Amino acid sequence: MSETIAIDEGGRAANELALTQFAKLDPATTAWLLDVDGTLIDIGPSPFEVDVPDILKDTLLRLYEMSGGALALVSGRPVRDLDKLFAPLTLPSVGGHGAELRLSDAVITRIDDLPGDMRRHLISAVTPGSGVEYEDKGYSVALHYRKAPHHEERLRAHVAATRAAFPDIETELLPGKAMVEVKRPGINKGDGVRSVMAQPPFAGRMPVFIGDDITDEAAFSAMPEFGGKAFAVGFAFDGASGVFSSPDQVRLALRRLARL
Repeated sequence: MSETIAIDEGGRAANELALTQFAKLDPATTAWLLDVDGTLIDIGPSPFEVDVPDILKDTLLRLYEMSGGALALVSGRPVRDLDKLFAPLTLPSVGGHGAELRLSDAVITRIDDLPGDMRRHLISAVTPGSGVEYEDKGYSVALHYRKAPHHEERLRAHVAATRAAFPDIETELLPGKAMVEVKRPGINKGDGVRSVMAQPPFAGRMPVFIGDDITDEAAFSAMPEFGGKAFAVGFAFDGASGVFSSPDQVRLALRRLARL
């Protein structure tokens, strides 16, 4: 479970504690597992309107080199989108909340797609001018209403009707920040992290995961299995080693470790 941290004096104190704890980490012996939206980069008006600062790319490259390649992005985005955002970097990645995996061999493994008819039915909720946007990832469809929060109830009803219309297709509902996603069942960031930690150069290292949303809780819960640490952004999650107040503070903490 999680609770929101207001950015008042208590929130600032939590952020300073997170920065202090983070500064004690050794980049050379850590396995870095980093959520993207709301963690490394600020949440934009839509998933397609975000900014990845050049200094962040420089920081990630430096930490990737310092850790011997043990740095991976762990995101709800498909791997192909991560590559576009962080170009020219092509980092090890867990995409689609664990539906995709790419390690050092540059081969992307992914689960099967949802049927095309079901995906099209879900996407039909996105009407011109509504402010609602969608991501068709194949194995899932995400409906985003950041620009149109008044559509939330309608979208949730549409998703429920779609799932009922395809009773033979097993799916799970993944809630997030101003979005709802229908995906294949049994896929989560925790299992994605476990797959990463079973492979070199991640295996045997202490993992550090940073995340900001309910979709990250499965990855948080995996950290004790590897003696790892979890840091949250904006929310206090059970078991978190520290709480950053914003992605800007995460970028600052990483930059300090990278000595940039």
